[in-house]
Amino acid sequence: MGHAFLGSATHTAVNDGPGLVRFLKPILMGQDPLDRERLNAALWPWSRVISVRSIGAVDVALWDIAGQVAGMPIHRLLGTTRHSIPAYASSAMLPDAAAYAEEAVRFRDAGWAAYKIHPPQQWKTDIKVCQAVRDAVGEDYTLMLDSTWCYDFPAALRVGRAIEELGFLWYEDPLHDQDITSYVKLRQKLDIPIVATEYPAGGLESYAPWIMLQATDYLRGDVAVKGGITTLMKTAHLAEAFRMNYEVHHGGNSLNNVANLHVCCAIRNTTYFEVLLPDGAHKYGLAQDIVVGKDGLVHAPEKPGLGAEIDFPLIERKRIAVLE
Repeated sequence: MGHAFLGSATHTAVNDGPGLVRFLKPILMGQDPLDRERLNAALWPWSRVISVRSIGAVDVALWDIAGQVAGMPIHRLLGTTRHSIPAYASSAMLPDAAAYAEEAVRFRDAGWAAYKIHPPQQWKTDIKVCQAVRDAVGEDYTLMLDSTWCYDFPAALRVGRAIEELGFLWYEDPLHDQDITSYVKLRQKLDIPIVATEYPAGGLESYAPWIMLQATDYLRGDVAVKGGITTLMKTAHLAEAFRMNYEVHHGGNSLNNVANLHVCCAIRNTTYFEVLLPDGAHKYGLAQDIVVGKDGLVHAPEKPGLGAEIDFPLIERKRIAVLE
């Protein structure tokens, strides 16, 4: 039996579960679960009427079955390239610059590889936050900025130039997530790598215009918002052909993050594992969740399939409905 989780701290599974049962379950019943590619192709036309998250959940569950049948963790089936990966702390929106600086120092001192800022989303304030964090952690610690689509082009350019001077590693999602035209202009004017494509709707094909128009330096996605492990692997290999990184986004829940970790350990062109803060708000339903070690690393699962033990007694106690 294959498993997957729907939902996140901000996106309830109530939004996606009914559509999965109504539209995708009839396609899957009686099929060979190892025919992943055929089934994946059959699911995608339904993205016009259901959430891509539902397709992602099915795909993760199918990969879980495949790993159990083979007696291997999923990353072994995909082709392991590493057994651990550095983790970075990905901030919530905090009340002031001092709070960001204090948090960044705490994770730096705990051995985490990097710290990413989700700023207050007012460009002048955001620059001050970035400056405060850089001053606090020193010039050698790795920092990123994720502005979550909040700026117009002039503000995005001002912030980008500021964090370029501060030595940030990358500049993520400064503009509207569909505004490819402005991303092209922004990339032409900045040297800092730009990371986009996290949320534009669609699977593999949605990345093509971003690559061909040279609108971003790195590609981005996770198993929930891009339709599963299958899409992530295809896109990571597509990015590799263009010498681009594929940076994996937080999966929204515990089991999605396990699936993401398998992908991270199977692709060469990714650098970090994202841990969204506050960490506890995004952990649920596993007997043992992913842990960042004192060395700042998270390690590849080694049990068959997803390799994560689900806390079924907890889920049973919290059950409110069964969809059939």
